[in-house]
Order: sequence, then C-alpha cells, then structure tokens
Amino acid sequence: MKIEKRTEISRTQAVVFDYLKFTRNQDKFSVWNMSDPNMKKSYKGTDGSVGFIYAWDSTNKNTGAGEQEITALEENRSIDYEIRFFRPMKNTATATFVIEKAGEGKSSVTWTFNSHNRFPMSLFAPLFKKMLGKDLEKGLANLKSILETSK
Repeated sequence: MKIEKRTEISRTQAVVFDYLKFTRNQDKFSVWNMSDPNMKKSYKGTDGSVGFIYAWDSTNKNTGAGEQEITALEENRSIDYEIRFFRPMKNTATATFVIEKAGEGKSSVTWTFNSHNRFPMSLFAPLFKKMLGKDLEKGLANLKSILETSK
C-alpha cells in the first residue's frame, strides 16, 4: 500500500528540510503525533540525524505503540523513516519526505507512506488508503501553515 500526498510551501528547500529533519517537530503538524496528548514518548539518539528513534505508547487503541527511526537524510532533499508498529497490529512501514524547488522561495513537499498489508488486512487497503491519505493531507496543511506563518 502506497500513499503519497503533496503540497507547496512558500519557503525554500533549506528552511523546509531544516524543520522536517527534526522528528520532534512532527508533534506540531502530524495528525498521528497529535492523536493522544497523553501518550508516552521517548527518544534515542540525536534528533535530525540518521539513527534517531522516536517511540510512542498510547492507551488510545487507534494510536497504539511503536517507533519511528530516521534511516536516511539527503541534505535539503529528503528524509527517510522506518516505522515499526507494535500495537494494535504488528507491522513495519516506511515514510519519506521529499522536498523539491517549486519556484523562487517555494518548495514542493511530498509525503509518502508505504506499508505491506497481508491478507485479510489487505482487503481493507482501499479504506486504509483513504483514511491515511486524509491524515497526510491534514499534516501537510498543518506543516504549510506553521512554516508560512513563521517567516
């Protein structure tokens, strides 16, 4: 299952990348990070660098528990993650932010989420894609608002 959403932000690639590379900033724009204000969070490593791990544990059944690790950074261009879900279902996914120049002082940000769904969960892939796609769109709208109002 691959979900990809894109937005344009009136900020340079460097500004967008410098904000996105810090995983803790996802608490300010990601619908998933904001889904349970009482979730327990922990961090290992140096945020903004390969190997940094953000872990969460929530009693909210839709939020569950898991961890996200930065697996690759390409300066001003992309950030790759591996996401390991522990609850409510065990699964591993990847996510990527790609930042491209979209004109003078503007960037295009593409957020991609990839996951393998085994049968019988694969039967629900169209529903998951729709739900998760909306979450990515909302997160990108939040990101756009944050970056464009912080000029």
